[in-house]
Amino acid sequence: MADARIFKDLKADHDRHRDMLARLGETQGDSPERRELFEALRRELQAHAAAEEESLYATMLACPDLRDEARHSVSEHKEIDDFLGELLEIDMSSGAWLMKFKDMRHRYLHHIDEEEEEMFPSAAKTLSAEAEREMAKTFEKRKPKELALAAEQKPGDERD
Repeated sequence: MADARIFKDLKADHDRHRDMLARLGETQGDSPERRELFEALRRELQAHAAAEEESLYATMLACPDLRDEARHSVSEHKEIDDFLGELLEIDMSSGAWLMKFKDMRHRYLHHIDEEEEEMFPSAAKTLSAEAEREMAKTFEKRKPKELALAAEQKPGDERD
């Protein structure tokens, strides 16, 4: 895979998400630690997904050879967002919350592994270096804005 900044940025986010998921999985009950970690993870995942869709996926959707992969990943982002919304509604001290969290964690880890092992290499082979640079600029500009929005919006909220 190319050493493109966009893929490095996305992989760095994924590594941070893996760490956050592991730490959250070690929490117990409706503790302040669980609440804080979950809220940080929720904001991070929502911001990452939105910025990734605007940068990488938008570019991939415009390329016929990459369109199906991008559509698949967009649908997985929606699935993760739905999980996050459900987790907000469940009592954090219940076994149901932990089971739903484990399901979400499994699906998300599968999603990012698939991106890193299949999608990123496909995109790197197909897209130009200029396209990769533009995607990185878009992602790096959009992510902080999306983090601010995610702090105000819950999963499933309509964006303005």
